[in-house]
Amino acid sequence: MATETKTPGDKTLSVSSTKTLTLKPRSETSVVRQSFSHGRQKNVVLEVVKRRTVGAAPAKVEAKAPEPATPDRGAAQRRPMARGATTSPTPTPATTTAPAAPKSGVVLRTLTKEEQERRAHALGDAKLREAEERKIAEEESKIRDARDAIERRERDAAEARKKDEENRRLHDQETKRKADEVAKKRFGEEEARAKGGGTPTARTITPEADDDDRRPVRRGVGAGPARPAAAPKAPRAGVPKQRGRLTLVTALSADEVRERSVASFRRRTQRMTGHRDAEQKEKLIREVTIPETITIQELANRMSERGVDVIKLMMKQGHMAKITDTIDADTAQLLAEELGHTVRRVAESDVEEGLFDAADDPATLVSRPPVVTIMGHVDHGKTSLLDAIRQTNVVGGEAGGITQHIGAYQVTSPKGGLITFIDTPGHAAFTAMRARGAKVTDLVILVVAADDGVMPQTVEAINHAKAAKVPMIVAINKIDKPDAKAERVRTELLQYEVQVEALGGDVLDVEVSATKKLNLDKLLETIALQAEILDLKANPNRPAEGTVIEAKLDRGRGPVATVLVQRGTLHGGEIVVAGAEWGRVRALVSATGTPTTAAGPSTPIEVLGFTGTPEAGDRLAVVDSEARAREVTDYRARQKREKAAARQTGMRGSLEQMMAQVKTAGLKEFPLIIKADVQGSLEAVSGALEKLGTDEVAARIIHAGVGGITESDVTLAESSGAAIIGFNVRAHKEAREAAERNGTEIRYYNIIYNLVDDVKAAMSGLLTPERRETMLGNAQILEIFLVSKVGKIAGCRVTDGKVERGANVRLIRDNVVIHEGKLSQLKRFKDDAREVLAGQECGMAFENYQDMRAGDVIECYRVETVQRSL
Repeated sequence: MATETKTPGDKTLSVSSTKTLTLKPRSETSVVRQSFSHGRQKNVVLEVVKRRTVGAAPAKVEAKAPEPATPDRGAAQRRPMARGATTSPTPTPATTTAPAAPKSGVVLRTLTKEEQERRAHALGDAKLREAEERKIAEEESKIRDARDAIERRERDAAEARKKDEENRRLHDQETKRKADEVAKKRFGEEEARAKGGGTPTARTITPEADDDDRRPVRRGVGAGPARPAAAPKAPRAGVPKQRGRLTLVTALSADEVRERSVASFRRRTQRMTGHRDAEQKEKLIREVTIPETITIQELANRMSERGVDVIKLMMKQGHMAKITDTIDADTAQLLAEELGHTVRRVAESDVEEGLFDAADDPATLVSRPPVVTIMGHVDHGKTSLLDAIRQTNVVGGEAGGITQHIGAYQVTSPKGGLITFIDTPGHAAFTAMRARGAKVTDLVILVVAADDGVMPQTVEAINHAKAAKVPMIVAINKIDKPDAKAERVRTELLQYEVQVEALGGDVLDVEVSATKKLNLDKLLETIALQAEILDLKANPNRPAEGTVIEAKLDRGRGPVATVLVQRGTLHGGEIVVAGAEWGRVRALVSATGTPTTAAGPSTPIEVLGFTGTPEAGDRLAVVDSEARAREVTDYRARQKREKAAARQTGMRGSLEQMMAQVKTAGLKEFPLIIKADVQGSLEAVSGALEKLGTDEVAARIIHAGVGGITESDVTLAESSGAAIIGFNVRAHKEAREAAERNGTEIRYYNIIYNLVDDVKAAMSGLLTPERRETMLGNAQILEIFLVSKVGKIAGCRVTDGKVERGANVRLIRDNVVIHEGKLSQLKRFKDDAREVLAGQECGMAFENYQDMRAGDVIECYRVETVQRSL
């Protein structure tokens, strides 16, 4: 067996024919007990690592103690030594002599091949491991050096800061001491002390000594040079004064030296160096979304700024505000830009963005049927003409033979294509219906009766068509009548800038007869030709958009809206929004009354499933979720409420509005509750009644709605003293019984003429009757007679007209009315007379008036009361 040793005490490589290679540990461990204050103890394990020397082993190697590591304040704090304790490595022999190789020993050349490979492999691993450890040690040394440099700089800065604080404290103490001395001299405290004799002398404490007394002892830090010991102070007589609060800890540790804890030292270091080490953070530039109004707190949050900074900026600009105050968008934009952020302005109405008018790809557009609106004066045959085209009888179903609803239908033209017709009322009250029909149409058919010519609603229909910028076709109806004059109609249209082709214009005209069904095919061909010229196209493969033509509340089906689909295709189950109402499409009913699953462009359809009744004229759109629908409808409902509130409180604004309110303070109101079958009829009735008002009396519509008269309507009418008007609707059984109990009047109408006339007559009863004066005659007082028990009697001569007993009189003196009253007595020659004619003399006495003089003129007249009407 042979042993080769490179370094004493290091890992030993043993080579033997019977044993394997082993590596012994090259470190020794020992345990040291460490003592702390307050009786605390801790066992610390010390590990002594011996350094390995690479190279040839010398003959003798002196044992050395392990090299001390680089000082580390943190390590010193973690492993403080007990007082008087020393640590030394395990004692090793002073010298180690390498044994000489025996002459008869086994040499390395005699090792087997496997042993040589094993030995070489072990040596290679040891070298690699040694290189890795050396590299790690170098990296740790660099990190430790860098950390020491940082700590050194921090200590220097802390010492400098401490020195500045010490100088400042000394200066303050010196200033205070001088001030105390001046005060003592001023008030003569020294003289008083000299006279008293027994006053104890106050102990003088120098700043240095006081600081040394209070400064806590830091142990284990090991930084900076040692502080010179303070000069010993003379001991004072008596028991030293106990400073601070007496607690259990201070009582138990009275004889021990208190020292600062590690956590306290760390907090102090962080407090002293925290502001210096805090690096200036990079300012974040954000895109701030600013609505129409925003609070300062919300604005600061969106900018990631402190609210205090925003308020400071506003104070610099001369505006005092709290963090909860609301500012407008312009002010918020100025503040955000001042702080370096970018601004994106948004409005509350942005929730409606993307609902309508999205551009379509021209490649996706296909032809669609034309939408034709029939307009004209009342009783000119609009609905009859449409009935003749559709081969139905709608006129028979309308009350009074006049159209009071807007209807939409689809018919097939002679060429096979579809045409959508919209029938509008011609009565003057249905102006809004005609305007809606003109807005959604592609083509207007102006129906003019050949026997009547151009009438007021004809002119209005022309204006609607021009405002909508749609082409027009003139249908001259009733040409089968004997007094029909088509040329007169064409000539009258020239006054309103409508020039037909027969007179050199570009407006097509067709002479038709609805009752005889003359030239109806020609009219349809003309419509198809005009539609081809317009080249109407739409994209059916997109979410639907449309317009609500009419809406009503059906007792069995709920809210029902007649919608004209303009773009896209409406399917069942989709979520739609119309005005301030939304809903999921529960069913689709075509113009013929048959259920369907989809409705394409230019198709009139009845939509069921709305949460409430939308208003006629509202635009309909399909949205992707209920949340989106609620967001849009909530915004529109809020806008609607704000407008209604503004109408109610709008009279409190400017001075002109206040004066107008004073003028209308004595206005009499006729309260009404109106219920109609459809939204359009309700709108027409409300508009017609509002036009009846004057400066003295006006119709006040308390509530207007669609559907039957309910019990809540009767309760509202009872509380407000209003009358209930039902237009094409009836009261429910409960409402009828409640009205009979309360005495509330319910009027039913199906023709708007009768409704307006009755309301006008009722409102006329609220007018103050008119007083009319009828002049009877004049008389002149000739002489005044004093009669006992009667008073003064005026002797008069009637100059013109006549004087009647009991008539009203005015006493005029020097062309000034002195008294107005009535005649109490009228005598002719001591006899009572009923009247006295001109040229005759009589005696007159006034009621409750005696101041009459000769020469006064008496004017006699009669007052008549006349009932007024609107």
